[in-house]
Parts: sequence; C-alpha cells; structure tokens
Amino acid sequence: MAAVTDGAGPTIDVLVVDDDPVVRFGLTMMLRGAPDLRVVAEAGDGAEAIELARRHAPHVVLMDIRMPGTDGLTATETLRRHPGAPQVVVLTTFDADEHVLRALRAGAAGFLLKDTPPDELVLAVRHAAQGRPVLSPQVTRRLIDHVAGSTRDSARETARRRLGLLADRERAVALELGAGRSNAEIAARHHISLATVKTHVSAILTKLDLNNRVQVALLVHDAGIEPPG
Repeated sequence: MAAVTDGAGPTIDVLVVDDDPVVRFGLTMMLRGAPDLRVVAEAGDGAEAIELARRHAPHVVLMDIRMPGTDGLTATETLRRHPGAPQVVVLTTFDADEHVLRALRAGAAGFLLKDTPPDELVLAVRHAAQGRPVLSPQVTRRLIDHVAGSTRDSARETARRRLGLLADRERAVALELGAGRSNAEIAARHHISLATVKTHVSAILTKLDLNNRVQVALLVHDAGIEPPG
C-alpha cells in the first residue's frame, strides 16, 4: 500500500496498537512530531486493530505482540493475508523472541523495541511504508539462533528445498538479501543494473510465495547458508 499525497508531500497513515494507553500515547506523540506521518487510529488489542485497519486503511501498523484477547501475532497474520495489506512493524520489549520470529514469518516488515528513540521510530515507519525491512541482519541472526535446535533441522531442510526452486542468479540475489543488502549494493556487487536486481527480487518473492525481503532473509538463515561477504 503506497503512501497518499495531500498536496504538500506524501503522508504515511499509521495505526498504533498496544494494550497500554500510556505506551500508545507516547508512540502517538513521537509520530505526530513528523510532518509526513499521521496517526489515524489507536487500538488496545488485536481484534480492534483488525477492525480499525479495515476502516482506516493505514499504510503502517505498529503492533504490540502481547495483548489480552486477540494478540498481536494473530492480528498480524490476519492483516497480512489480505491484498493491499498494511505493513506491520511489531513492538516488543525483547530483542530475541520466538513470537517476533513468528510475526516476521507472517509477513511483518520487522520489529522495534518499545524504547526505540523517536528519530529511529519515525525512520522505521518511513522505511516500512516503502516496503523496506525494519530489521538489521545482526538482529535477524539473533532471532534465528533463538529458535530451538530441535526445530532447526526440519526448517533447514525445508528452506533448502524452497531455495532450490530459484535460478542460479536469483539464488545469489536471495543470499544477498539474507545479508541485508539493498538493491543498489546488490547491483554493485554483481555488476548488474538496478532494474535487473528488482526483477530478480520480484521473481524470488513470486517463486517462494513470500511477501517481503525480511522473509527471504529468514529463509536464507533457516537454510543454514552463510550470506556472502
């Protein structure tokens, strides 16, 4: 879902979801300090978030994970199943959490710690609205390492089978995505045009039935393949 334009520039509509009203207030105040961001609604649980997302069609949802009733994981999975879904950035107090990993697999654009500084929060929302991941390669690695070893072997085998569906150049680009590199960086490293990289990324997402680059990075790490460089 692309940001709208109101004549003065692009405006990113944001839905803030957290069961703590104090946290919601703080996040809303930080976001309202940015001229290009607009908080269109606030929700106190996942069910309300789903309803408000359908009503207001935000570009980005800041989603708490642990909430009573319908939690943020369920809400994220529900929202991301629909065409034109908003980008979801999950909020957590932990930097290595299996619940965060599940949200990323469901199509969340990334995650933020609740104590993220205001300027970083605003930048993360802008990145999410552009379809860019809000997650560093180092954090991705910590999340993967947090998964129990008993499930890792099965995930590795499945991930390698899925990556086997890609052509050689597509697989090379997928590994670069696993390293968290941008399209421009990939183009420079492989001496190909930016348009060619975009074509490969689109093909990767289509062949693997994935929503975004974060999911590709997770698949690469699941496969146990060390990203290049």
